[in-house]
Amino acid sequence: MIDIILKKYNELLIQKRYSENTQRIYCNYFKDFSNHFINENLEELNAEQINKYILNLIQLKNISISQQNQRINAIKFFYEKVLGKNKQYYDLHRPNKEQKLPKVLSKNEVKRILNSCGNIKHHCILMLIYSAGLRRSELIDLKVSDIDSERMLINIIGAKGKKDRVSLLSENVLQLLRRYYKAYKPKKYLFEGAKGDKYSSTSVAKILKNAAQKAGIQKNITPHILRHSFATHLLEQGTDLRYIQELLGHNSSKTTEIYTHVSKKVIGNINNPIDEFFN
Repeated sequence: MIDIILKKYNELLIQKRYSENTQRIYCNYFKDFSNHFINENLEELNAEQINKYILNLIQLKNISISQQNQRINAIKFFYEKVLGKNKQYYDLHRPNKEQKLPKVLSKNEVKRILNSCGNIKHHCILMLIYSAGLRRSELIDLKVSDIDSERMLINIIGAKGKKDRVSLLSENVLQLLRRYYKAYKPKKYLFEGAKGDKYSSTSVAKILKNAAQKAGIQKNITPHILRHSFATHLLEQGTDLRYIQELLGHNSSKTTEIYTHVSKKVIGNINNPIDEFFN
């Protein structure tokens, strides 16, 4: 019976065009949930039982706030989308969202990382993530046809929230991409795996990690940090926040405004009172 439910759950995620990553996460978390209540009728569970389940995960497994929210969403998807139930399951307790500042690299650090890439394919991957502010999933979804050299734009199709947008195509990046294309001749996806399918998400992270190590940078760097750095550097150059919001594909300007908290230009204009002691 549970196999039938899991199959229906996964099929509905696909029909509703959830991303492959979200499908995998939701299915894994819902499987955990259903295994926990293996001797119960899932349709008859109440919010109190589900809240107790989430509480146990927090206390015993110390799950993060992000994971807690994802697990709740996976459970809600079953009751609200698969079973078609209503707001009685909206009462699940949710944590306050963490307010973390984005980690950002300096321009010099980005330059050192990019210069440490000897492989032209790896070089193009990192150059594109930084110069267009791409998410990792957006990079591996890029097709050859998404590079518009006439308008000097990159078309990002079906990004987060199923929205299309465009971002910047650097002249330097374009020249590098042309050299890469001649060497690798990708057919469908701009960056392809050994079998011509999408490039691996984990491989992108490894490329960046290796490049950072070669550059002598000890920080724990992820592809998303390059995206954060792109946005922050644009802000420091005086680019309007509204344009940065569009380039990043943020729904709300408040999401983009977080970069003002880490901008060297903004913070650098504040006089530190201790300096008066030495002047």
